[in-house]
Amino acid sequence: MAPDETLTVDELREIWAALTPDERLVGFESLHRGDADDFFLGLSAEDQAQILHEMPATERRLWIRLLAPDDAADVLQESSPVGRKELLGLLDEHTRTEVAALLAYAEDAAGGLMSPRFVRLRPEMTVDEAIRYLRRQAQEHVETIYYAYVIDTVEQHLRGVVSFRDLFASPSDRRLSEVMREDVITVPEDMDQEAVAKLIARHDLNAIPVVDAEGRMKGIVTVDDIVDVVQQEATEDIQKLGGMEALDTPYLQTGLLAMVKKRAGWLSALFIGEMLTASAMSSYEEEIARAVVLALFVPLIISSGGNSGSQATTLIIRAMALGEIALRDWWRIVRRELAAGFMLGSILGTLGLVRIVAWQALFHTYGPHYVRVAATVALSLVGVVTWGTISGSMLPFVIRRLGFDPASASAPFVATLVDVSGLVIYFNVAQVILRGTLL
Repeated sequence: MAPDETLTVDELREIWAALTPDERLVGFESLHRGDADDFFLGLSAEDQAQILHEMPATERRLWIRLLAPDDAADVLQESSPVGRKELLGLLDEHTRTEVAALLAYAEDAAGGLMSPRFVRLRPEMTVDEAIRYLRRQAQEHVETIYYAYVIDTVEQHLRGVVSFRDLFASPSDRRLSEVMREDVITVPEDMDQEAVAKLIARHDLNAIPVVDAEGRMKGIVTVDDIVDVVQQEATEDIQKLGGMEALDTPYLQTGLLAMVKKRAGWLSALFIGEMLTASAMSSYEEEIARAVVLALFVPLIISSGGNSGSQATTLIIRAMALGEIALRDWWRIVRRELAAGFMLGSILGTLGLVRIVAWQALFHTYGPHYVRVAATVALSLVGVVTWGTISGSMLPFVIRRLGFDPASASAPFVATLVDVSGLVIYFNVAQVILRGTLL
């Protein structure tokens, strides 16, 4: 991009991912100040950190101070230790204290997500006093106001919450202690961000207060913070389902060596697993030599089992992520997937049988024992698909029980697992049905 080229906000946003760091800075500096503010605030924490470190040191103070404390903490998390110390020193003393406190929390915990700036009201305030106070607070640099929180002035304990609707619908001389709702849903500081997201979604909240072990309110997590969390968690799960480690940076910003490292480990493990398939094939070398026609259907059999297992794994992992099922539901899942696997296997078995019979009628491909071959393929498909479905549905439960992320039960991993067992089922069915004819 030429240094003197001027872009609109929409144009810059569209090409942003493809630009180098230097080009991003040139494009950003070409924006009008009002547009630049909105554009900067809309960037991810990683991109904000990159822009700050690329721009001249004299300009950094202005832009880092534009961020709310929780957003500034996210930017510092994305910076190197040296850069983090420098940016922290550019903040005013009050904000620096707030950001330093946020950095003490784990990045994926409620404390790491929360904003320490929220509207505090006292229980002895009248409704009229609270409304006037809120009007002043709205003009200051506080988090988006969804609710006002009634706080004990001595111990800073959360006593209750009031919404704008509650305030405007109540007589002006009533005390907040009479208007507030005391049954407030809160989260502890160390709650995982995914659990916080589920709680906000379950109760349809715009914000949720974060409290410490003594019940003192420390901040709020808002729904816009949770949108970023949901996107991040979904991206990680999808990448793991694809059979690789989750990327730490966007695809185009991930270096080639880092990309290879993220993918090579799982790919190597899957390759070693597929070696078991070759070992299983060699165990049935004699059967294949005597009935070469069996080899024609090996890809069909193992791919069907792998596909059914991948389907089941994906469904169960997503249901776990949404909180629809728990570990205690494993037996219900087994019974459900056993029935589903049998029905799906019967459908595929019927299609396979029809295909063999039709090809024999048209091309005389499979010899005089084609009926037995068709029965072998059909019954094998029923068994392999049923087994693949059960295996795929149970693997996430096993991984969760061991304390790991169920998304690690990737579709390629399940397919590899089912390949070996699918061959065993196929050739054992063949030995029973084709004994005395082809075998």
